[in-house]
Amino acid sequence: MTDTISGRDDRGTGDPGGKPRGRRVAAASLVALAALATGCEPGTAEGAQDVPPVRATQAAAPTPSPFLTAPAPTTEAAKPSTAPPPSPSASTPAPAPTTARPAPEPSTAPPPRVLMRTGSESERVRELQARLRQIGHFGRNPTGYYGSVTADAVRSFQAKRRLPVTGSTDAVTWQRLLAMTRVPAAAELDPPTERPVAAPDERCLKGRVLCISKKSRTLAWMNDGKVVSAMDVRFGSEYTPTREGVFEVFWKSRDHVSTLYDTPMPYALFFSGGQAVHYSADFAANGYGGASHGCVNVRDKKKVAALFDQVKNGDKVVVSW
Repeated sequence: MTDTISGRDDRGTGDPGGKPRGRRVAAASLVALAALATGCEPGTAEGAQDVPPVRATQAAAPTPSPFLTAPAPTTEAAKPSTAPPPSPSASTPAPAPTTARPAPEPSTAPPPRVLMRTGSESERVRELQARLRQIGHFGRNPTGYYGSVTADAVRSFQAKRRLPVTGSTDAVTWQRLLAMTRVPAAAELDPPTERPVAAPDERCLKGRVLCISKKSRTLAWMNDGKVVSAMDVRFGSEYTPTREGVFEVFWKSRDHVSTLYDTPMPYALFFSGGQAVHYSADFAANGYGGASHGCVNVRDKKKVAALFDQVKNGDKVVVSW
């Protein structure tokens, strides 16, 4: 029989069931066209798992889906332009975290306030010296002047008490010293002299006299044989000796400065040429380690200031051994 659709004679070429081959081809073509019309990729239809795929000899170009706005990316376009960083290997142990040591914080405590230092001159310095003398750190009479001798005494005290050794008296050093000593008596603050006053020269027994002894290194201000005040003094060296004899005060100069040596000579009482009794900061600071240029140096400023106010021009001066 001739197929009216294909116009071909299929007899002898059909399947054993007797169905014409042309109908099977037509049915498979309709299924393929229906799948392409959906825009989805081919898949396995439900209930047709055992149906073998049909390959069309000629397939029309698929119609693009209206739901797609851009073509699917190609394999090369899908590759990232920059490769991601490699993940750490599981076999390589992670480095142990380091613990940074914190830097020590600077001390915020202010240093103790300095109350007295080299060059200071006051009644508090006199008290400092008297208190240091009570416990064996200062071996001289208080003068009220903070010189090298006083600084050395303070260093000795600080070192023994394990304080910062500076030679200056700060608040901590002062409080420690106050706790270890008692309030000095008047005789400790203003002792007559470091060494005993020598028996006065017979020329000193009458009238108003500055009686000066090189032997005892003392000066006694006397009035009719009575000692009004006494103080330690030092004299000139062998190259500039202090003259000995009987003199009288001929000039007083409170704030005198030497024109020959350009050095201060406060409370000067001139008695022989350029030689005078006067206050010496060097004597107050360094003691008997030095010498004058011929003058009679006094190291206690308070005492020589009082002497200056009492002595008058014309008063006698006796310098002896």
